[in-house]
Amino acid sequence: MVTTTVAAPGRPQAPPTAPGGAGAAAPEAGRADRPAGAPARRTDGPRLRALDGLRFAAAAGVLLYHFTARWSTAWGEEPVERFPVLGRVTMYFALAPELFFVISGFVILWSAWGRSVPGVVASRLARLLPAYWTALALTSFLLLALWRDGKQISVGEVAVNVTLLQEAFGVRHVDGVYWTLWTELRFYALVVLLVAVGVTRRRVLAFATVWPLAGLATEVLGWELGSEVLIGRYAPLFAGGMLLYLIHRDGHARLPWLLVAMNVGLAVSTVVPAQVRSLGRNTAFAPSAVVLGVLVVACFAAVALLTMTRLKHLDWRVLTTVGALTYPLYLVHEFWGWWVIHLLHDDVPTLVALGAAASASLGLAWLVHHGVEKRVNPPMRRWIERRLRRGPRPSVAI
Repeated sequence: MVTTTVAAPGRPQAPPTAPGGAGAAAPEAGRADRPAGAPARRTDGPRLRALDGLRFAAAAGVLLYHFTARWSTAWGEEPVERFPVLGRVTMYFALAPELFFVISGFVILWSAWGRSVPGVVASRLARLLPAYWTALALTSFLLLALWRDGKQISVGEVAVNVTLLQEAFGVRHVDGVYWTLWTELRFYALVVLLVAVGVTRRRVLAFATVWPLAGLATEVLGWELGSEVLIGRYAPLFAGGMLLYLIHRDGHARLPWLLVAMNVGLAVSTVVPAQVRSLGRNTAFAPSAVVLGVLVVACFAAVALLTMTRLKHLDWRVLTTVGALTYPLYLVHEFWGWWVIHLLHDDVPTLVALGAAASASLGLAWLVHHGVEKRVNPPMRRWIERRLRRGPRPSVAI
């Protein structure tokens, strides 16, 4: 699924996936309100490698947040005792998932445009599940066999986590980072519905307007089911990313930029209070609401800068190479890194233990990508798509 080649003239390439895909093609030209699947003139250019680098930087930020600021027993003491200054900075990297969601809105709409429902479903499931199942197996083995003090989990919880629906069933995530996958999965479902109706410019504009407002309404009214379905708190991040893709694809126009501004405002209003509470519970630091608000805006600005300025022409292949490790690194780093810290923190300097944990996490991510993703994802995608296109077998009356 991941390549490091530049697009050949006239041959569109698949965009990246968030948090862990790779590469992107140039946008479609023209601004006709064209339904998905209709012929279109394309202008293919260099891959958006800068987005790969941005996603990897976000994953590295999550890693640093978990290892230097978030409460854990790995260091044998509060992380603030080891990182009294660094932790005040890395705690803000807890916003990396919000950046992932903006990127996801951009690239998932890109990948869905002009494709069928079976194609979109197959692409998303094949991208999401193999690395997730592998990471789940690795982390479950660690917590059940090697480091039971890391987190008390049961085989039953692991079994439910296999479905990726554990949050819907009220079962704990084996690894806390899995919460973002449940969020992404619900966004994919909404995109599939949009694809089923037909993706056009007008429909994307309407969707990115009504959906976040409806999601906010469910939050304000306290309607838990509605908020769960509409991803109330995070809808503006995904919707804003979709609008940024529309601008990237069709060019600058007043309406989509106004809607981006609306979604930025909604995101600040929902994300900042939640992050203030979360960081207050999970770290020993007091976050600044102003800094958090600026960083939420920066999530949108970073995607815009890397896709609509000269930076979109950045052609450093190393960015695609490291970007391919983003998703597996995000999935495996937390408990495996903490375990390495747990083993080393009394015997080596703090920065050496931190470096060893980061290196071990990167090594595992490399193994998952090259040993599983590159081998399993393409055939799994083709198999799922064939099954969906074939449909259920007709029953035979007797």
